[in-house]
Amino acid sequence: MVKTVLIVDDDPTQRRLLQAVIEKQGYKAETAESGEAALDRVASPGVDVMLLDLIMPGMDGMETLEAIQRKQIDLPVIVLTASGGIETVVAAMRAGACDFFVKPASPERIAVSIRNALKVQNLSGEVQRLTKKVDNKLGFSDMIAGAPAMQQVVRLGERAAQSDIPILITGESGVGKELVAGSIKAASKRADGPFVAVNCGAIPENLVESTLFGHEKGAFTGAVGKHMGKFQEADGGTLFLDEIGELPLDMQVKLLRALQEGEVDPVGSKRPVKVNVRIISATNRDLAEQVAAGNFREDLFYRLNVFPIEVPSLRARKEDIPHLVRHFIGRFNAQENKSIQDAAPETHALLSQFDWPGNVRQLENSVFRAVILSDGDVLKPEDFPQISGMTPDLAAPVATDVPGLVMPGADGLDALAGGAPGPVEIMDERGNLRSLEDIERDLIEFAIETYAGRMSEVARRLGVGRSTLYRKVREYELDVDGVRAAS
Repeated sequence: MVKTVLIVDDDPTQRRLLQAVIEKQGYKAETAESGEAALDRVASPGVDVMLLDLIMPGMDGMETLEAIQRKQIDLPVIVLTASGGIETVVAAMRAGACDFFVKPASPERIAVSIRNALKVQNLSGEVQRLTKKVDNKLGFSDMIAGAPAMQQVVRLGERAAQSDIPILITGESGVGKELVAGSIKAASKRADGPFVAVNCGAIPENLVESTLFGHEKGAFTGAVGKHMGKFQEADGGTLFLDEIGELPLDMQVKLLRALQEGEVDPVGSKRPVKVNVRIISATNRDLAEQVAAGNFREDLFYRLNVFPIEVPSLRARKEDIPHLVRHFIGRFNAQENKSIQDAAPETHALLSQFDWPGNVRQLENSVFRAVILSDGDVLKPEDFPQISGMTPDLAAPVATDVPGLVMPGADGLDALAGGAPGPVEIMDERGNLRSLEDIERDLIEFAIETYAGRMSEVARRLGVGRSTLYRKVREYELDVDGVRAAS
C-alpha cells in the first residue's frame, strides 16, 4: 500500500504545490484546510505522515499538535512555517513534531523529511512491539486477523481468557500458536503474571521431569544446586506447553497429576509444592489419533482438551497475506535501516497465490530475505526467487559489440522480447554522433517504457534522483501517464 501524506494548510495554492511534489515522489497525498479537518481525518486509520502548517485561522498548527498528543495518535508530524524563528521551531518540536522546514522548501528537502519520518515511525512501531513482547503484553489487538477464520480464533481466545479453563491450541507448524497463547494471557486476569513457554519436543527425555517440576540439590549426578521447574516459574501466571504431543508417556502421568492436584513433586524432594498455574497447551499433531495409537494418554487428552482452538493455516486465510507482508516490511525496515514502501501489486498477487506450507513463519522469513535483497522502493517478484522462479537482477548491464547502440540490461532484453521499443541509437543516419540531449531524451523514454512508468525504478536504473528525472520528463514533454495506462 502506498504511504499516505496528509497536507494541512489553509492556503489552497500551497496545498496544490505540496500535493504535486508528494505525488511525484510516489506517495498518495490528501489535503485538509484546517486543524479541525485534520483531526477528523487522522481519527480514522490510513494516514502515515502529516505536513502541518503552523499559522492557520481557527485551530492553528500548535493547537493541532497538542490535540494529537492528547488523543495519543501515533503519527509523525512535519511542521511547515513561513519563518524559521528558533522559538517557533523549539515549541513545535516540544509539542511532538518530528521535523520542520521553512516554506518554500525544495522537493528534495520535502522528500528527505518524509522518508525520515517514515523511518522514525517504523522504528517507533518496532520498539513498541519489542517492548510488548519482552513484557508478554502482545495481545489480540496486535494480531493481524482480518480473515474470518482468524476472527473466530480471536473471539474464542477472548472468551477463553475470561476464565482459567485449560486450552488446547491446534494447528500446523508456523501458524502462530504461541502468539495466540500469549494474547490469551495478555487478555486474562493473569496478564501481570509470568508467561512461561516450554517446547516439550526440545527437552532431552532424561531432563523432562527436572525441567518441568524442578529438582533438589544432589537429586542426581550433576544436580549441584536446587532448580525451580517451569511450573514453579509460572506460579501465579500462565504455563504454555508447546508441542505437548511430544511428551513421553511416563511424563504424561506426572503432568496429569500436577494438573489434577495443583502441585508438583520436584525430583529428590520429600514433599510436593503447591502451584497456581493456568495451562495452555499446543500441538501440530492430531492428539485423538495419538490416543488411538496408544502414544498419548486418553485421560490427559481430555484434561487438556477442555477448550480447543484451531489456528488456521495461512492458505486458509489468504486475505491476511498483504497485511502480513506490509507488517513484516515495516519491521524489517526498522531492523535493517531500509525504506521499502510496499510490495508491488504483482508481488502481492504472487504471494497470495502461493500455498505457504511453512505458514506465517515461512512468509516472515521470505519477506526478510526479500527486504535484504531489494534495492528499490517496492518488493518485486524477482525478490522472491524461491516462489517466483525469477532470478534477481544483480548483474551488470549486458554488453554488446554492435557499434552505435546502447543496449539495456537483462530486464530491458526481456522487455524487448515483449514488444518494447528497440535500443537507443547514438549515431544519426549520416554516421555522425547524435547530440547528447537527443540521446538522453530517447534513453529516458526507453527506460520509462521498459519499466512501465515506474519512476522509482527508472531513476534507480538511470542512476539519477527522482526529482532530476521528473524535471527531465517535463523538459522533454514525455508521456509517463500514457505509458502507465498502456501497461
